[in-house]
Amino acid sequence: MPTADNDGVELAYERDGAEDGETVVFVEGLAYGRWMWRWQREQLKGTYDLLLFDNRGTGESDVPEGPYTVSEMAGDLEAVLADTGVESAHVVGASLGGMIAMQYALEYDRAASLALLCTTPGGPDAVDTPEETAERMYATPEGMDERELIKHRMAPALSETFPDRYGDVLEEIVDWRLDSDAPERARQWQAGAAAEFDVSDRLSEVQLPTLVMHGTGDQVVPVENGELLADRLPDARYLTLKDAPHLFFIEQFRQVNEHLDLFLRDV
Repeated sequence: MPTADNDGVELAYERDGAEDGETVVFVEGLAYGRWMWRWQREQLKGTYDLLLFDNRGTGESDVPEGPYTVSEMAGDLEAVLADTGVESAHVVGASLGGMIAMQYALEYDRAASLALLCTTPGGPDAVDTPEETAERMYATPEGMDERELIKHRMAPALSETFPDRYGDVLEEIVDWRLDSDAPERARQWQAGAAAEFDVSDRLSEVQLPTLVMHGTGDQVVPVENGELLADRLPDARYLTLKDAPHLFFIEQFRQVNEHLDLFLRDV
């Protein structure tokens, strides 16, 4: 697998899809590997040149000593794009990945558009993750094996019915997470970067066409944060998915992919 270097940190990436299509780069959320985008990848690769990479600390990328910053992780994205020779790309980010996408747009010039899913600008007006959700996401209950712990921590990001409806998919997700999740120390460093993130007073500088998507049932990054982005970004289109959870791009991937494709075709 190819890697890009950012000041000694090696970032693993791969490309897939239509070589003559416009490039779309996907940036995943906290501690997740690039498997997170497999539902988008399968449906969009026939039209677009897709670029997927593992954030620092995750998957096949290096795990440098922390703490991490979102600015450093935006630099990782720039290193990947530079290594591939891509001069212009649509940047799609979810949760922490959305923060990285915003920071990237502020610091670098290769982004053609942004799609910001279930994310926040940070700052004093942002709505924090509810305390009970945060406790669940970082809990380490006694007696649980690794699979059970992943499911326990992941529950707030999914709808209550997902495990019963798609238990086989959930088991696959656990397999992928066991294989590529950030180790606990890197997970904490990524979480620290997200906690310190604040571009709330710079959103007017992001002059790119932007699609903001959020689930109204998001228990991890409350929907009010999507509303903040839609209100303050100069060229934002805002779409909510009724009662959808944090990982709506997995649970409702067909609808998400349709809207993402329409947006990319339009810009």
